[in-house]
Amino acid sequence: MTLFQLLIVAIIQGVTEFLPVSSSGHLILLPTLTGTPDQGLAIDVAVHVGTLFAVIIYFWSDVKIAAGGVLRLVQGRIDTPGAFLALCLITATIPALIVGFAIKITGMDEAMRSVAVIGWTMLIFGLVLYWADRFGDTTRTANEWTLKHAAIMGLAQCLALIPGTSRSGITITAARQLGYGRADAARLAMLMSIPVILASGAVLSLDIIGQTNWALARDAGIAAAFAFVSALAALVLMMRLLRSVSFTPYVIYRVILGIGLLIWAYT
Repeated sequence: MTLFQLLIVAIIQGVTEFLPVSSSGHLILLPTLTGTPDQGLAIDVAVHVGTLFAVIIYFWSDVKIAAGGVLRLVQGRIDTPGAFLALCLITATIPALIVGFAIKITGMDEAMRSVAVIGWTMLIFGLVLYWADRFGDTTRTANEWTLKHAAIMGLAQCLALIPGTSRSGITITAARQLGYGRADAARLAMLMSIPVILASGAVLSLDIIGQTNWALARDAGIAAAFAFVSALAALVLMMRLLRSVSFTPYVIYRVILGIGLLIWAYT
């Protein structure tokens, strides 16, 4: 791939991974609508790694607490805030792992990679996000996260396996419906992304073991670096905007893009 193509793929992945607009949908649309070659699994892994480092750095204080909590869980103890946070993150991740594995072995993932599917999910789940953000309470904070709410958000996250849904979008939607404020809903959604990105990156890595070469490794490194910078910038911008702006701008973007894709797909 050329440097320009790597830059475009990395920026799209980095920016859309954490904004509620679907990174997978945009990456599927890129070669479909532009005629450029698919970036391949190695680059997919690389940009996932880049976005993973971005969210870890931005939420480092939470990540450090949860990492310490994992050690307590291994010892069979849930006696610290970190241990409980780690338990909630594991609980929220398990449904997506199970459903994702089922989709992969049945081949349904390829069947859903269409412009029409992405158009419908962009439109429908954009409107659902608007409804939850408009009418959801703002009485709960991220520090009040419960195991029950983690399970509910984990089940909602399974819907993100359909391209165009948006992992961050659907988990934020669930959190807003459960009464979490905008910034707290986004914080929980971002923390939930860490184990999911780790898992998806590991699965993709298994598919490309033994297939890489030095040129591809160089391209992957460049893509990871670009994705890291763009993802970190998107995170900083979104979290700042949420102090004074709702999710409506993202909803408008999703609705316009969804309608445009449906018109393109059916005509």
